Amino acid sequence: MPVPRVMARPRLAPAARTECSALRSETLGRSVAYCVLLPPSYDLEKARRYPTLYLLHGLGDNEQMLLRSGGMSLVEDLWQQHRAGEFLVVTPAGGVTFYINSQDGRTRYEDFFIHEFIPFIERRYRSQPGRAFRGIAGISMGGYGALHMAFRHPDLFASVSAHSAAIIERPPVMQSGASRSLGRLQLFGDVFGSPINRAFWDRNSPLVLARTADLTGLKIYFDCGSEDGYGFNVGAQALHEALAARHIPHEFHLYPGGHTWDYFAEHLPASLEFHSRVFAAAPASK
Repeated sequence: MPVPRVMARPRLAPAARTECSALRSETLGRSVAYCVLLPPSYDLEKARRYPTLYLLHGLGDNEQMLLRSGGMSLVEDLWQQHRAGEFLVVTPAGGVTFYINSQDGRTRYEDFFIHEFIPFIERRYRSQPGRAFRGIAGISMGGYGALHMAFRHPDLFASVSAHSAAIIERPPVMQSGASRSLGRLQLFGDVFGSPINRAFWDRNSPLVLARTADLTGLKIYFDCGSEDGYGFNVGAQALHEALAARHIPHEFHLYPGGHTWDYFAEHLPASLEFHSRVFAAAPASK
């Protein structure tokens, strides 16, 4: 009589997980919510440190952008398919700050991000310290913030990417009777001044920074939909031309599509793979 075989249960592959919390900011005088997507090996390899990608959300979104949009599955698929190495993905709440210090000095988000948030994340989680293991990315308003941060602080980031970044060469002007324009101007006014301060606008514009900043060694990727409803494709083209005029290496694409999550979801994997390649090329030690 044959001996019954005991079939071993298949071992479940470790899964990524998301941890959401908040940091009390002395700079902002309030708490800032954030989420961190921890890769599958994070809880198993206790001595391992990981590169970190800061991913900035767009206007109207928040720190849970990956959880609510299905973006977490996009990242997990890349890891499971071995199309990207493992790294931390950190999504802080940015409100309507454009991730910069406001013109009136009341909301110093950039100071918070650089001097409080990054050091906190690298203490709280097993981040690999050093520029070579730090990237920043963003969507729409977050794309503006990512490019601004990287161009202003190229010593802190090895790579930057943006999808449909909110880049406008000239400050918007309200047309009489246009309530939609008024709403947009009020949002811009909270950050850039009311009326918009042109000198302040230019000082913070990724497009202006691209013409003057020392971007040596910074890896740059950005794309935009050719039918972007806000006209950000024009700003993306201008950014491409500004970088090309200075012979600064970068990757730029204008793809068919509008300013929608479907567009972002289609192209987000490309920029995640881009950052993964940069992290993989980093030296083994800081």
